[in-house]
Amino acid sequence: MKREDLNIMSNVKVIEELKAQLLCIIGDFYRLLTKGSNVAQEAILDCISGAIILLYLLGERLGYSYAAVDDNLKKKLKTGIIEEDDIEKQGKDLSRLYTHIKERI
Repeated sequence: MKREDLNIMSNVKVIEELKAQLLCIIGDFYRLLTKGSNVAQEAILDCISGAIILLYLLGERLGYSYAAVDDNLKKKLKTGIIEEDDIEKQGKDLSRLYTHIKERI
């Protein structure tokens, strides 16, 4: 087997592991939301941040740079703001997130 083949197989294995971890985190997140308790607040925050990390890593393994993901994120937020998405109409959430993302990147 060639070295290139091993790298491809290794990359596929990592991608599959990241996908499985993401599904587990989303499942944990839904389970925690059903509890409706303040006790679960830290665990919910852990799920949210863990999912974001996994999605960045998964994007990178699929050939998208972190910068490309950030740029696309900003583009989607701007589109939602311009088109006055329902979530934007209700509380300017997209605008606040866009400002946050723009300031940190």
